[in-house]
Amino acid sequence: MLYRWIRDLHLYLGLFISPFVLLFAASVFYLNHGTLVLDAPPHRETYENLRLPEGFDTLTGRDAVDRARQLLPQVQAAGEIGFLRYVAGERRLIFPVSRAGLETTVDVDLGAGTATVTRRRTSLWESLAYLHKMPGPHNVAIRGNWMGMRVWRWFADTTIYLLLFVSISGLYLYWAIPAARRMGLMLVAMGAVTLCGLAYVVIR
Repeated sequence: MLYRWIRDLHLYLGLFISPFVLLFAASVFYLNHGTLVLDAPPHRETYENLRLPEGFDTLTGRDAVDRARQLLPQVQAAGEIGFLRYVAGERRLIFPVSRAGLETTVDVDLGAGTATVTRRRTSLWESLAYLHKMPGPHNVAIRGNWMGMRVWRWFADTTIYLLLFVSISGLYLYWAIPAARRMGLMLVAMGAVTLCGLAYVVIR
């Protein structure tokens, strides 16, 4: 009974996460070998008479990001805010807004109440690489400030947990078949030796 349950979960959960695993696997090729090609100049727009929140000169972290998000509907932007850069001497606020398929940079003149917005469409491979890297370990204090990224983080974490289950259950299923044990041990040993060799070369 246990064997049958684990076998079925191994199969069906593996099928469920297979599109996510393929996305992560394919995007690695772009991360390792891809180059950024700018086919067209970014599109630039100017927005005036913005309703500007206060406090950018004193707020930091998530509080400042939450204030900046109030500007996004006014400049027709949506996505994850990567960071905030406040230039005190010029009273300017600059921040990138990203989502798969589009990169936007918002440059706000707080004194004039205007914003210059630059948009650049990204390729399919760039979009896959963006999803691969996000949410990531950087700027953890503000990460997940967009609902789309919070949902993606949940699916990305779930994929990892299920992949661990599929890997462990695969070892159990292999061990439950005596005829496969010798070949399985050889393959596991070869994989372990290869991993250790690569780790030695990289970190020595």
